[in-house]
Amino acid sequence: MSIRTRSWCRANSYGHETFPAGRLAAERESTVSVCLPARNEARTIGPILEQLMPLRELGVVDQIVVLDHSSDGTAEIARALGAEVHAQNELMPEVGPVLGKGDAMWRALPVLTGEVVCFLDADSERFGAHFACGVLGPVLSRPEIAFVKGFYRRPFRVGETTFPDGGGRVTELTARPLLNLFYPELAAIRQPLAGEIAARRDLLERLPFATGYGVDIGLLIDAYSEVGLEAIAQVDLDVRQNAHQPLRDLGPMAYAVLRAVAVRLEREGRLRGTPPATFTADATGLDAPHLALSEPLERPPLRSLRAAA
Repeated sequence: MSIRTRSWCRANSYGHETFPAGRLAAERESTVSVCLPARNEARTIGPILEQLMPLRELGVVDQIVVLDHSSDGTAEIARALGAEVHAQNELMPEVGPVLGKGDAMWRALPVLTGEVVCFLDADSERFGAHFACGVLGPVLSRPEIAFVKGFYRRPFRVGETTFPDGGGRVTELTARPLLNLFYPELAAIRQPLAGEIAARRDLLERLPFATGYGVDIGLLIDAYSEVGLEAIAQVDLDVRQNAHQPLRDLGPMAYAVLRAVAVRLEREGRLRGTPPATFTADATGLDAPHLALSEPLERPPLRSLRAAA
């Protein structure tokens, strides 16, 4: 790790306890929107919102939005608890069907009113308000910080048994090695695939969004390219527990991460040719291999669309 990266890690890494709700309410000068993309999260959306909604009353945030693409009552639960709910497929319908989490995040920007935007995953168990306060803290308290990632310990649950570590398999086997190889100054980012981020709206509107699972690493790399390492911070959120994907499903997820990095290397002139957008997954039994991933689009920076209009 370079001297610069070590220095960054000491200066720009925090524990969530540094940013209690009372401090943020007293110090913040920016309006804040919290946004949760959700797809069939009826089991977790209620407990999450029960932790988040008091932050609005305390003056920490101004807007709490759920981006819904569900058939299990997620939207109804969110509305009953006071959240603002938008159906993903009703946001910017002129650009076609919603292609994944990243696409939903991109489409949400016009309805998010805050000068600072916080995205949180909607499938977290053991969720606390510190998830929002933690990632919001650096960007609200330090004007030079423009982009914040959360990190945490990832327990791995198998049936009724939970191991203290072992989650985050795509992170450790794909995302972090890629950053170490191609973007070594980002090697100290503990959770490059974390869905818990906060950023200044001005920055988010200047960044492209990968439409699917590659969105988180894509935003990290693009934020680094746009504002530099010193404008990025990370916050320890302690523990995040969620349901784990079967091993067979991790291949397409890892490929989406790999492709997001490859697209950026191609733009930078470090890779020849646009990488393919398809992933051929292993077959079940004697079946032929099948196409498991086909997400060729990245949504352009929102600011560029406004300029063209």
